[in-house]
Amino acid sequence: MKNCAFSPMITKIIDCPNRSRIGQKNNDARRAISIVLLVVLSTLSACGLLTDQQSFQTQNSADFFSYLDNHIPRWMSSLDVPGVSIAVIRDGEVVWSNAYGFADRENGVPMTVNTICRAESISKSVTAWGVLRLVEQGQLELDVPIAEYLTDQDLLDLPINARLVTTRMLLGNTAGLPIGTIGKEAEFTLQDQLPSLKEYLLAESAQISDPGHTFLYSNVGFNWLELLVERASGRVFVEYMQNEILSPLGMRAASYGLQNDLFLSLAPGYDLQGKHVAPYMYPVQASGGLLADVESIARFVISGLQDGIQDQGSVLTRESIQLLYTPHIKIPGLFGLVADFYGFGHFIEDLPEGGRAVWHGGQGHGWMTHFHANPETGDGIVILTNSQRSWPLIAKILSAWSEWTGFGPVKFSRINYGSIAMQMFIVIIVLSAIWEMHRLVQELIHGQRKWAPFSRAALTQRILKIVTGIAIMSALIWISKKPYSFVSSIFPATARIAGISLFGFCIISIISALFPRAKQSAKRFNRIT
Repeated sequence: MKNCAFSPMITKIIDCPNRSRIGQKNNDARRAISIVLLVVLSTLSACGLLTDQQSFQTQNSADFFSYLDNHIPRWMSSLDVPGVSIAVIRDGEVVWSNAYGFADRENGVPMTVNTICRAESISKSVTAWGVLRLVEQGQLELDVPIAEYLTDQDLLDLPINARLVTTRMLLGNTAGLPIGTIGKEAEFTLQDQLPSLKEYLLAESAQISDPGHTFLYSNVGFNWLELLVERASGRVFVEYMQNEILSPLGMRAASYGLQNDLFLSLAPGYDLQGKHVAPYMYPVQASGGLLADVESIARFVISGLQDGIQDQGSVLTRESIQLLYTPHIKIPGLFGLVADFYGFGHFIEDLPEGGRAVWHGGQGHGWMTHFHANPETGDGIVILTNSQRSWPLIAKILSAWSEWTGFGPVKFSRINYGSIAMQMFIVIIVLSAIWEMHRLVQELIHGQRKWAPFSRAALTQRILKIVTGIAIMSALIWISKKPYSFVSSIFPATARIAGISLFGFCIISIISALFPRAKQSAKRFNRIT
């Protein structure tokens, strides 16, 4: 077992002389809890959870791929992720790809590099290529209000300030539009009657902030681009993207289509509880409708790298590709923890060792996907999973990849540290609950507390304790009833345990407040402390 950094501190607590008069039993309990804390922290340290989780040091490709082969299945098992497909890009070429687990766990269908997956919001990056293709052809201008490209009926029907919103704002998520409906409410099957693109935009659009000033991640904004592409090109979005972007880039197993062979061969997904999610479709395509295998997404990533630009023919010029990766807006808030800027359909981050990475992830009901790339060096990685429990897994893979490439840790790998913090939070809450319960029981046994909920003793403190406990418990119940939780998505293996632990601690805290200390006991306690 490795030495835990907390060991000297805990040992001091265990070995300190008994300066209190609370009683030998309480000292024994304190010593026991300290020992438990020492064991837990030492175990976490031994497992590499209190230090850098990645120990991969060599630049050798074979060693790195072997590392992934050894670790990915273990990570998948611990997080209950059914299937993963992955492709690694070096010097503008796919140098390795592999798949693990199951595309369909119930029927024993293995995941392969040819398995069709939902790309989810990686779709936005590909859509951005389609829009810039029209810009290069002179059919769209980035800074002209989109009202110039819409019909009079569009302007009458659709609730958006189209005379202020521009194509640049839609591409950069600064149009002031909402994220839109996500989850089951946005999903349809082949048997459902799909709303039209305009019906979707009518229902989802709202101008929630002034255009051009604030980063607001928006599916709705990219689906406005779908309408814009159709109006500017005179073609259906699905057909335009297939002929102008997907096929020319060599994305052979990729499509924005609905009722086609790719959709019929789509693997099922798995939600946060690990339950099977049947294949579904969205009524609109630009923000999350792309279906593809991992090598098709890798082909797209390569086309945007310096070493891949000469291979993608005349789809986009070098200048347009550079525009995709140019910071459009600085990202605040939670998104700012994993990226510095947003470009056109791409997140952008400054790397610790210099240079910039571009990336995009995707999350849908039962799916999580991600690509990361350094356009200057020609490095990239694509990760597709059929599980909503995959963010920690993706973070671990990215951490290993960025260490191997020498970029320094990418910001998305910060999820690893969040996972450690969540584990430590659970340890602290559980030990606090044990200590509080032990103290309550001991003081009840010795007559130092009694049932007196309306006693004036420390009344304000006890009311605050009860109100806080009830508020936290109510919030936890409300979160547990929601079909989707952002925290559960980031910490699928620990969020539920943390919630239960905190709920239990609140119950103990409320009970403690209903049994105030007797006056004489309180005085004695004050003298002792």
